[in-house]
Amino acid sequence: MQVSRGVPALAAHPAVLTIGNFDGLHLGHQRLLGLLRQEARTLGLPATVMTFEPHPREFFAPASAPARLASLREKLIGLAEAGIDHAVVVHFDARFAALSAGDFIERVLVRGLATRRLFIGDDFRFGAGRRGDFAMLCEAGDSHRFRVAAMPTVTVDDERVSSSAVRDALADGDMTHAARLLGRPYSIAGRVVRGDRIGRTLGFPTANVLLRHRRVPLAGIFTVSVEGLAGCALPGVASIGRRPTVSDAGRTTLEVHVFDYDADCYGAHLRVNFLDKQRDEEKYPNLELLRAQIARDAERAREWFGIHPL
Repeated sequence: MQVSRGVPALAAHPAVLTIGNFDGLHLGHQRLLGLLRQEARTLGLPATVMTFEPHPREFFAPASAPARLASLREKLIGLAEAGIDHAVVVHFDARFAALSAGDFIERVLVRGLATRRLFIGDDFRFGAGRRGDFAMLCEAGDSHRFRVAAMPTVTVDDERVSSSAVRDALADGDMTHAARLLGRPYSIAGRVVRGDRIGRTLGFPTANVLLRHRRVPLAGIFTVSVEGLAGCALPGVASIGRRPTVSDAGRTTLEVHVFDYDADCYGAHLRVNFLDKQRDEEKYPNLELLRAQIARDAERAREWFGIHPL
């Protein structure tokens, strides 16, 4: 997949396009990308996704913006796996936010990306003040020779599939429901970095997965599977949170204990799949009590895998 930073002044070739944040790449996103890919193959044009970094809500209201389901790197990997040919990553800043709806159509859709087909979500708004809507796009399409199609709502058990619904499920610790909305278990990917090795001293060595100052949508102790260490996923238990017993730094960390694995994995890129939430974080008065609780967490995870083998 080709990745471009920013919209060119003049497109090199026409495109079949969709636009959005695509946070989490849930079932609704997947259906939209499937339609995009099918139309692109029919027309012999690249299936193109335009997405934003940072998320517009992070730009307008950083203090109240929702936690991301995926990093930009994870999103791009997911788009490539979905068969997308070209991802255009737009830096969302004051200049881009100030584009009028008309300028967005002319500069981005017509000149910059030479759009021939445009697929959008049914709630898509664009331009300064969010003044652009589906009707305006259809009118512009008639003038500039591109067709517009709105993606209907996708539901699971009568619930609209959305990134917000996935975040709510994760916040509630309902990993099964989150997986239903995503079409797969929720996961976090990242590189293993050196930690303080406290887990090893407690008898439970952990891989510390770098989060890069990312706000995450879940916290607690989880039964997990881990990809990236072997030819198949390996079972384990993970803690994601602020480690109140051993640290007062207030920084969120992801630590994973992989069962029966003790090799050096520094620098490895792992994907941690969150399968079942066991409990919230707790602060213990000493490390011995923490060690005993970790042992119970590990045993509970092993029991879970006894019922749900990988």
